[in-house]
Amino acid sequence: MRIGVNTRLLLDGKMDGIGWFAFHTLRRMVAAHPEHEFFFFFDRKPSPKFIFADNVKPVVVNPPARHPVLWWLFFECGIARAIKKHRIDLFLSPDGYIPLHAAIPVVDVIHDINFAHFPNNLKPSHQRYMSHYFPLFADKASQVVTVSEFSKADIAKTYTISPDKISVVYNGAGDAYRPLSPDEQLSVRQQYCGGSPYFIFVSTILRRKNLANLLKAFDLFKSSDSQGHKLLVVGARVWWQDELKEAFDSMKHQSDVQFLGHTSADELSRLLAASTALVYPSFFEGFGIPIVEAFCAETAVITSNVTSMPEVAGDAALLIDPHNVNAIADAMHQLADDTQLRQQLIERGRARRSLFTWDDAATKLWDIMMQTYKDA
Repeated sequence: MRIGVNTRLLLDGKMDGIGWFAFHTLRRMVAAHPEHEFFFFFDRKPSPKFIFADNVKPVVVNPPARHPVLWWLFFECGIARAIKKHRIDLFLSPDGYIPLHAAIPVVDVIHDINFAHFPNNLKPSHQRYMSHYFPLFADKASQVVTVSEFSKADIAKTYTISPDKISVVYNGAGDAYRPLSPDEQLSVRQQYCGGSPYFIFVSTILRRKNLANLLKAFDLFKSSDSQGHKLLVVGARVWWQDELKEAFDSMKHQSDVQFLGHTSADELSRLLAASTALVYPSFFEGFGIPIVEAFCAETAVITSNVTSMPEVAGDAALLIDPHNVNAIADAMHQLADDTQLRQQLIERGRARRSLFTWDDAATKLWDIMMQTYKDA
């Protein structure tokens, strides 16, 4: 079989959650099925690291998909032509975008539809494009895949499509995520915080990630913190205005917050493993990969009690109302002060992480693709 894949988000050094989903599932599928040809459709020259095996054929499709007009041209013209030219039998899109007029089976991975609920989080042109086209993508796809039962229900309800058309494939955590010995943890704390303990926030900085309330909560926590905790913020600073800028400017303990930007998976694993806890108070997630990464690095988790996060965290995290600054600060106090509770959450996370592996994700996604092709 000749399988076409939208791989435009395989970007060396710039991948987010969706890019990592594509990387980990495709790398495993390609290795497990050498009898099939995989045509990877990029919008720029790819890094050789993404050509996973001899059965991968990289194809650069024009134009580069950098903004909505070019998104449309890339998929409706470039990808559509590439599908015909390379005689593709089935098309997979790990990022939700598909060509609407493809005359072959299409499996579309829509991770979540946060833009439908938080329209002000995107540039107006991006918001208009996604609000218009994603319902069409969901309707056109032969099968939709998403990453949580929450997202499945949300997509089905919002776009009025049958839940039977939507399959769930959970995310995993990368191979880099592992625990550290006490000596290694101390070394990380000394490197970043002069030996002080710290909480960690991991995410691209967007409004819906709720860093503003975390900064307020950390300031409140620090007013009675006797251990000298710091807050490390890991992730690209995409948004820095309005309530977030105001929250930071109003902090009494600004000097205890460090912005590290984007880090490698290996370094993020070290940072997670040496932390007191991951604090992940997002307003909306289709999954929340950092929760599972924290389970694998064996650190405690504080996360929101909304959308997919309770589904992923289960009983292995302290769940908080992301709108309640006091609740976030109280949870931080609990884990800073109660070693037994923290260890209990780590042990629960250790047990729960087996539910979320990239091996399982790749196998399930492949089975869905084959069933979709068979049913076409």
